[in-house]
Amino acid sequence: MGHAVGRALSEHGFDTLTLLEGRSERTRALAQNAGFRISTSLNELIIEADLVLSILVPAHAEAVAKEIAQALEETGEPTLIADCNAISPMRSEYIGRIVESAGGRYIDASIIGHPPGRDVPPRFYVSGSYADTMLELDGKGIDVKNLGNDVGRASGIKMCYAALTKGTSTLQVALLTVAESLGLSAELHDELAYSQKGALDSMKSGISKLPPNAHRWIGEMDEIATTFAAEGVTPHFHLGAAAIYRLLEQTPYALESPESIDPNRTLAETIAATAAQLPESGIGGSKKSDQPADTE
Repeated sequence: MGHAVGRALSEHGFDTLTLLEGRSERTRALAQNAGFRISTSLNELIIEADLVLSILVPAHAEAVAKEIAQALEETGEPTLIADCNAISPMRSEYIGRIVESAGGRYIDASIIGHPPGRDVPPRFYVSGSYADTMLELDGKGIDVKNLGNDVGRASGIKMCYAALTKGTSTLQVALLTVAESLGLSAELHDELAYSQKGALDSMKSGISKLPPNAHRWIGEMDEIATTFAAEGVTPHFHLGAAAIYRLLEQTPYALESPESIDPNRTLAETIAATAAQLPESGIGGSKKSDQPADTE
């Protein structure tokens, strides 16, 4: 997402910068192909940039915000900082305090949709006192939607949306994996083809792409669970979803990158690899043979 957003903004006349210290060769190649100028330090980037977009794995959002805060203090720049990560409203508020206590100006943001370059541009939801400044990017490869002055609203809509999309994917993986473990994959496939063809088609097109991204989405499910719990709704749906992504992360296919996903891998192959990671007694259960017999 990060390099695709940068490429889209570059194509619309923006001067885009990034910092590649400690990053992989893959990330370096993506950044260079997207037309980024490479800053030599975070302080240099903070001085040059009018707006910093933080787009990364949610588990690292807070640590990066603290590095940015240090750079803000050292440079004295009042740079606009938009946290665009899939984090809970509470975490966004906390990160906002980190940024603003260091002299920066904070924007709560979230991204819904695929990276720029496909038919429909991603939506960047924004909120907070400085959210209006993001509207300059609207129509420049992304759509920007302002949700008002309250920090947390932009993060909140992402939590609710991803609860459906990425959460549904894990429910599908879970039921297919159990069917595989029970030796019922063929029979379930036939029933789904008969009565749930749309759902089956969605599984076939989407599930094989999940393992390389699973490590990114574990933290996102944890953030959703935290958001739900704060509103008095059970967090267990998405704690379970995080567990399924951890299972996918253990498969050999998780070693692929998003660019190297095998387009010919079937749903059945993905689920077989996932089922192979199950503990002997299954997920959180025990063998049927270990259950006490009914002696009534």
